[in-house]
Amino acid sequence: MKIMGIDYGDARTGVSISDPTGFLAGSPQVIPSWNTEKLLEELTELCRRERIEEIVLGLPKNMNASEGERAEKCKAIGAELEKRTGLPVVMWDERRTTVEAHAILHATGKKQKKHKKNVDAVAASLILQGYLDYKRMRG
Repeated sequence: MKIMGIDYGDARTGVSISDPTGFLAGSPQVIPSWNTEKLLEELTELCRRERIEEIVLGLPKNMNASEGERAEKCKAIGAELEKRTGLPVVMWDERRTTVEAHAILHATGKKQKKHKKNVDAVAASLILQGYLDYKRMRG
């Protein structure tokens, strides 16, 4: 079962797609887009082309677990993706994924200036891998 992980952003959206067994997150990429409609079209097409069966969308929560305006935006994107693709969309707590993504990029020797280009793709991979691990442990 191929699953897509998404780290939604206003300017860039990170995407990661699992292997066919749903064991590992991979294929990290960034979709640069300020236009929500265009982004939704690209994500819908990617789901079709890659034969995605489930979507995991990062839900930005505050450190105290409350949800703000950003979380509401993500929920709206998730609902629209579900409608357009017919696929289940799971909202996944993404607290600290961007911090972890920056740490990973820093550890690989990437300059801080270049993080911006890749951080969303790495964050999407972390969101997806966290979800895949959770599903595997549940059983």
